Amino acid sequence: MTDWTSTLNVEQAAAALAHARRLVAITHAKPDGDAIGSTLAVVRTALHLGAQAEAWYVGPMPRWSRTVIGTTPSRVFEPGRPVGVPTDFEPGTVFVVDTGTWAQVQEYRPFLAPQRERIVVVDHHVHGDVEVSAHRHLDTSAASCTQILAKICATALQRPVHQLPLDIAEPLFLGLATDTGWFRFSSVSPAVMRLAADLLDAGVDQPRLYQVIEQQDVLGRFRLMGRALCSVSEHRLLNDPRSRVAIMTLTQQDLDQSGADRNDAGGFSDILLSVANIQAAATLIEQADGPEKTIVKASVRSKPGPGAIDVAAAMARLGGGGHVRAAGAKVAGPLSQATRTILEALGASTTPETSR
Repeated sequence: MTDWTSTLNVEQAAAALAHARRLVAITHAKPDGDAIGSTLAVVRTALHLGAQAEAWYVGPMPRWSRTVIGTTPSRVFEPGRPVGVPTDFEPGTVFVVDTGTWAQVQEYRPFLAPQRERIVVVDHHVHGDVEVSAHRHLDTSAASCTQILAKICATALQRPVHQLPLDIAEPLFLGLATDTGWFRFSSVSPAVMRLAADLLDAGVDQPRLYQVIEQQDVLGRFRLMGRALCSVSEHRLLNDPRSRVAIMTLTQQDLDQSGADRNDAGGFSDILLSVANIQAAATLIEQADGPEKTIVKASVRSKPGPGAIDVAAAMARLGGGGHVRAAGAKVAGPLSQATRTILEALGASTTPETSR
């Protein structure tokens, strides 16, 4: 990961997209708004340029995904099963977006590994595996992967961002909005707001998109939220007395009795950051990995400010990753052990104030 730097500029990445004739765009498993927005922007740009193109996903998928994907050619694969080359579609160019680590695209490894020279990675995360591809356009200062892709897609189509086709502008806005918490997070910059304005000029209907993405919850989510909030425990990190961490935990029984699934716990950590003295918050969700083994999925968020906790560095110590303010990892259970593991990693990652 030491050479996780760009090897392509915007124009070169755009040329790879513009010249593709049979393209597939893939992203990390369990895709979020930025992942789906990024793949759709790439695929729809290729389709506008006359190529054959598909978006591939490893589930589970968000409830809103089908509405957003619409008629764009796509495939959804089961998690944990290797993905090979479909007999009816053999791509010549592969865009890997919003990730660049083997851990997040492990199902695709049998497909990706033999064709490293055909792969273009576009990502904004601070860590990645250079073995995935030698062709990378990275910007770790970007608030979302779609912020990077807006320039690439516009360059490939030879038009300004505010004149992009609506079917491309919308997924670009989707990624930008969701990865910034609808423009609430510290990653929001003047460049983010200028891009949002350009995409609105292109015709994006922000109220409709917000309703599609954020106002489609099921009641089970709120039952699950109640259980999560009742589990909250607060911890002071010993190496920095200013830093407090709140941890909420969810068991498989919580999920079953709430009538919810793991996707319904999205955003729970952000709720705890509204508490004044909480500097970081983690949601730990129990999941079985075989009859005798428990894996815990951790989703961690932090605030900027004095004694800020770099959660990307913390999760990288555990084999995960993400952003300075939002990251995740899978750790060994049970929940009590996972809590200790997360606290130790966070305690080792308390840093001076950073920009994101």
